[in-house]
Amino acid sequence: MKKTFFILMFLLSSPCLVAQNDYLPTKENLEAREWFEDAKFGLFIHWGVYSVLGDGEWVMNNQNISVDTYEKLPLFFNPVDYNPEQWVKMAKDAGMKYITITSRHHDGFSMFDTKASDYNIVERTHYKKDVLKALAEACKKEDLKLFFYYSLLDWRSDDYFPRGRTGNGIEGRAESGDWNKYIAFMKAQLTELLTNYGEIAGIWFDGHWDQKEWDGKKFGAVKVDWHYDEIYSLIHELQPQCLIGNNHHLAPIKGEDFQMFEKDLPGKNTTGWGTSSGDIGALPKEVCETINGSWGFNLQDKKHKSDAELITYLINAAGYGSNLLLNVGPMPNGEIQPEHIASLKNIGKWLNKNGETIYGTRQGPVAPSGSMVSTQKEGIVYLHLLDNKKDTYLIPHFEGKIKKMTFFANGQKVVHKVDEFGLTFAVPKEVRDDIDTIIKMEF
Repeated sequence: MKKTFFILMFLLSSPCLVAQNDYLPTKENLEAREWFEDAKFGLFIHWGVYSVLGDGEWVMNNQNISVDTYEKLPLFFNPVDYNPEQWVKMAKDAGMKYITITSRHHDGFSMFDTKASDYNIVERTHYKKDVLKALAEACKKEDLKLFFYYSLLDWRSDDYFPRGRTGNGIEGRAESGDWNKYIAFMKAQLTELLTNYGEIAGIWFDGHWDQKEWDGKKFGAVKVDWHYDEIYSLIHELQPQCLIGNNHHLAPIKGEDFQMFEKDLPGKNTTGWGTSSGDIGALPKEVCETINGSWGFNLQDKKHKSDAELITYLINAAGYGSNLLLNVGPMPNGEIQPEHIASLKNIGKWLNKNGETIYGTRQGPVAPSGSMVSTQKEGIVYLHLLDNKKDTYLIPHFEGKIKKMTFFANGQKVVHKVDEFGLTFAVPKEVRDDIDTIIKMEF
């Protein structure tokens, strides 16, 4: 173990992307990054007219629903049971510090009152209310930060041209378009989102990967100019503290303020399109994951993760120096599935007892493994032991003078020794926790 726990890394950048080349984060932005790293836990919300079909947020693409047919869905979307105050309370009770919600997904439907297109919740549904406005007000009242997810790709727009790798079976779009007009449309909507909804904590971009070349083995360069230099500059000019993340599965580029990892811990690649360890930068990190197997509401999704699995994922994320953004997909009436609410409540109970070992921490000095991760803050290291059948642990090459080593749950001293092999300690059966046995080390 090193006496200096934090390792500074140089920010990696991708030469194939146009970045905000002259970007220097402001004081407000750096403070927001610090807050973000401290927060550790957020709520992801995938919600749109696709929820009417109960088959996930990719239903337009997966079922090749034509533009004309899909445009009938807003008439069936009437979330009369939507209660943003309850959503915010649910998030707070779960121990979450921020909410990220879809403002516009790949289907092109805007969940806010936008003047850039009439294809939005106010003009195309019987509900006729701006759900983002109501959520922004509820978040402000309860001091919960709000992020907006924003799709870069669009399966409906003629101007999203050239077409990407997805949505090509969808009928009803012209085989031509004006890419610069599409960029202007996105900039207009982002201006609205950062002008009409108060202080916004961040913009969460998704869809860059749709324009990446694929040779059957790996992704290559993008086919289009995303104009990130202009888009990122616009965001930081409108709200300097607003954090920018982009789900492009690449190393961070200049102008971005946090790096995200979809359904994978940093450096892992269980999905096949994750970010390799060589592409991990020095920015704050966030892992996003689903409670079941879907992002948007899926009526037949039975892959609900257990409370233990979800809590363990939160612990692992912190042990990898990352936040966890945990998703719910509300139903078309505006309610959140009861089983999701129950899971979030139980995570909150765990955090009420153990939050000290998660909130405000950074990745600990002990490398994460299948049986243990570590977090640290203010001269204290927390060892999270995730194998409740293991009775003895060895941390090799240990350096540092331990002032005190106790079990976090009861303050009982941990029997340990330090020798030429490292730090060895025992974990008796009676103190083991089914999910996470935590040891507090003071130096």
